[in-house]
Amino acid sequence: MTEFEDINFDDILGDGFNIVAEEINLSDLNMDNEKSSEQNIFPILPVRNMVMFPNVVIPITAGRKTSIQLLEEAQQNGDYIGIVSQKSSDVEQPTEKDLYHTGTLAKIIKIIKLPEGNITAITKGFHRFKVKKIVESQPYFKAEISKLKDTKAKNKEEYEALLENIKDLALKIIELDPNIPNAANFAIKNISNNEDLLNFVSTNANFPYLEKQKLLEEKNLMERAKKCYEMMHEDFRKLELRNQIHQKTSKDLDKQQREYFLNQQIRTIQDELGGGPESDIEDLLKKGQDKNWKPEVEEHFQKEIGRLQRQNPNSPDYNVQRNYLDFFTDLPWETFTKDTFDIEKAEKVLDKAHFGLEDIKKRILEHMAVLKLKNNMKSPILLLVGPPGVGKTSLGKSVADALGRKYVRVSLGGLHDESEIRGHRKTYIGAMAGRILQSIKKSGTSNPVIVLDEIDKVGKGMHGDPSSALLEVLDPEQNSSFYDNFLEMGYDLSKVMFLATANSLSTIQTPLLDRMEIIQIAGYTLEEKIEIAKRHLIKKQQEENGLTAKSFKLGNPELKHIIEAHTSESGVRTLEKRIAAIARWVALQTALVREYDTKITVDKVDEILGVPRPKSLSELTDVPGVVTGLAWTSVGGDILFIESITSNGKGNLTMTGNLGTVMKESATIALEYIKAKHEDLGISEDDLEKKNIHVHVPEGATPKDGPSAGIAMLTSMVSSFKNKKVKPHLAMTGEITLRGKVLPVGGIKEKLLAATRAGIKEVILCEANRKDVEEIKQDYLKNLKVNYVSWMKEVLELAIEK
Repeated sequence: MTEFEDINFDDILGDGFNIVAEEINLSDLNMDNEKSSEQNIFPILPVRNMVMFPNVVIPITAGRKTSIQLLEEAQQNGDYIGIVSQKSSDVEQPTEKDLYHTGTLAKIIKIIKLPEGNITAITKGFHRFKVKKIVESQPYFKAEISKLKDTKAKNKEEYEALLENIKDLALKIIELDPNIPNAANFAIKNISNNEDLLNFVSTNANFPYLEKQKLLEEKNLMERAKKCYEMMHEDFRKLELRNQIHQKTSKDLDKQQREYFLNQQIRTIQDELGGGPESDIEDLLKKGQDKNWKPEVEEHFQKEIGRLQRQNPNSPDYNVQRNYLDFFTDLPWETFTKDTFDIEKAEKVLDKAHFGLEDIKKRILEHMAVLKLKNNMKSPILLLVGPPGVGKTSLGKSVADALGRKYVRVSLGGLHDESEIRGHRKTYIGAMAGRILQSIKKSGTSNPVIVLDEIDKVGKGMHGDPSSALLEVLDPEQNSSFYDNFLEMGYDLSKVMFLATANSLSTIQTPLLDRMEIIQIAGYTLEEKIEIAKRHLIKKQQEENGLTAKSFKLGNPELKHIIEAHTSESGVRTLEKRIAAIARWVALQTALVREYDTKITVDKVDEILGVPRPKSLSELTDVPGVVTGLAWTSVGGDILFIESITSNGKGNLTMTGNLGTVMKESATIALEYIKAKHEDLGISEDDLEKKNIHVHVPEGATPKDGPSAGIAMLTSMVSSFKNKKVKPHLAMTGEITLRGKVLPVGGIKEKLLAATRAGIKEVILCEANRKDVEEIKQDYLKNLKVNYVSWMKEVLELAIEK
């Protein structure tokens, strides 16, 4: 017998049929029944990506240490082994549940050791078997088995005819497939036994391994042969199709046409599957039939379809045109959701989701009332302006819910490319529509609620000005035919309800502001924040941290302490973070099964959140020259301290604190006023000539500008020159003139709310700001005394201690 080490496996092992062509006397390898009956326990070898059948000689390469040990010991002992397939080839160390229970009993003929440490065992299968019981799993599986008998075919002639067909079809497959070696043809022709032929084909055919396992488990030989023949037919058809495609494309193939050849193959496959360019056009026309669009839109669509038909499907322009028409047909032309005009229900929705914000809720309900009466009103554009955390963005979702419309949010923060609004020309690589039309497509309707978030943070770059592009979007008189560069025609945005949000109006273009209805949203009062926390924030954080409503409780005193001692904001975002920190602390105690008091006290709040900030400002203003001013920032109202001090010198003025030009001018005006009125103010001329004065505004890293600190600067200088303190718990804001006139300033509501948060008890404002204060709910100002002045001497009389 020829040694297996001399066999060239590369020549005789193919992709389609893995065979061992060897002059072996199979009679020498017949099953040793005596040995088989003596062996009660059989080693079980799991194999991947293969299924072994009886009476087939096949090489098995083993790489796992347990498999190598099993093969070597079985050969040494002359044992038979059970070969079973794994259910998944990805499992490296299979367990019993990872193996099929039906396999083939085999004898090891020869073991060949490979250079990389693996071994190849030449094995011959004998009987199908079924695992009765796994008796050992270490170092490898051993099992009790029961041999399975095949059920003979009842109609012997039909069975033999079917086997002849299998043999003929196998020879045809070998002839068609260039990957199958010639030795396979020889092996098929020289197999005389029908069962051996069926097992040989089942083992080596290019069937999925799951299907091979089903063939092995099939006990009826006739049924096994039928299933094998059906799968061989499927393989034969695939080979025929491959050859047809190859013949169609090979005549056009040369060295310069490789790319063309690949495209032709794809096209041929699409034709066989019923796809391709014709299918693209049919799909687009079908989508177009379902659209309820105007005649001019229909005309444009048919024109673009004709252009697609004239283009070569292999050209880049074809894909550009196809993408354009896909977007065109996906837009919700003339598709609208029906508005819900139940104003009472809308009011309940808004009140449930947002506490306070009475002005904006009133405006939305007015808009709904007009829509209900007229039913064709062009939607106005509302601009919600206010500090962060007051609910501007989430209000848009509530408006959509109240109206029964779809909701889309478009973030404009940091946008600096005009094409983000108007889209790109469709001829550019990677071209797409602007964000407005993409939002319309996403919503699926032409009348959604679109929230344009952070409109004040739109930038201006080298690719145009997005703010200018928004002029057409946000103009109810023009947006009925909004032109997008990608769409190349007008789209009606007049039914869309736009809600824009901003923290500041200073960075928004005047023409853009003119197109929007501005609604100012001030910060929340202490009472409103407590109510919001009780209604929304505590429940939300309990859910997000896996807690129940009984996990912890925060009463009004505790919430008030958190707001006053651990936050300083107009909105409730920081308040929510502080409640989240408490919720996480409770979650930790719960997870560690530690006892804790569910009623969180003020002391426990400080223990969890850290040292509270000081509540009183009296010690900060308890020296001459220090005045509390009121400022308006992009995050709401705030207080700032203005300090001044005198020193020996020549009457010079110096300023620090990162001050802007306007603020420096206010300090200069204040000093000149003091010099002009020093006698009335009780300041000697020598002090003005022989003393320098230095004005500083703390938090020097923060830029500051504006005229509203004018009266505070003048008061601070007079306090320093006269060496008299300013009253504690007093704040002021207002602009001054050289004549000592006090002028009004903006942001009064935010400034007064900031004053109440800081513990201020008395403020000084310009008389002209009285109307601004009267518009504020008196509940907001119940602990605050407001003094109105017109001249600087009135400010000094109220502010300087006697």
